[in-house]
Amino acid sequence: MQFSADESATLLSILRWRRDVRHFRPDPVDEAALERLRATMDCAPSVGNARPWRVIRVDDPAIRAGVRANFNRCNAEAAKLYTGDKHAEYLALKLAGLDMAPVQLAVFNEIDPEAGHGLGRQTLPETLRQSTAMAIYTLWLAARAENLGLGMVSILDPHDIEALLGVPAGWEFAAYLCIGHPEFMDDTPLLHRTGWQENAQTEWLRR
Repeated sequence: MQFSADESATLLSILRWRRDVRHFRPDPVDEAALERLRATMDCAPSVGNARPWRVIRVDDPAIRAGVRANFNRCNAEAAKLYTGDKHAEYLALKLAGLDMAPVQLAVFNEIDPEAGHGLGRQTLPETLRQSTAMAIYTLWLAARAENLGLGMVSILDPHDIEALLGVPAGWEFAAYLCIGHPEFMDDTPLLHRTGWQENAQTEWLRR
């Protein structure tokens, strides 16, 4: 299939406007839109077609409270790594949308799925994790195309999250995702906007 210049420009706009959203409105997300998002993960590439990602939609208030407590604990520990002005700047950052995001997904990677029969991962077993990461990014772009925000919470203890959700032994925690209607649209990343870390251009080196 050949794509038009307008279609290519639309993709570029989606890429540029994809943000790690932290500020959500509490409005519910249409279930039809969520089903479309779920289906987009079927389009993600994976090593040997193993499709190792496993997704749990977290609706239980008690489990959500457990995730929030985990984040608070881990965030307090992370803050100790910074001193002086950087410590204050860190504490001022909003690093999670756990309080308001109406939809929350816990994503896991199955470390030895039967699907794919081991193809393509004998020398690089980490390609299973890379496959799960690509599925997450596919979902992220699809959410932006639906005018929804998605934020990934990375300041969590993975083993505690696995225990909290009671997942099988072969599942490892990959990401916790918050999805909902963003409070505002911004094409500048939070960490760039606050001066924490500006975006740097990707360089392609040649040998």
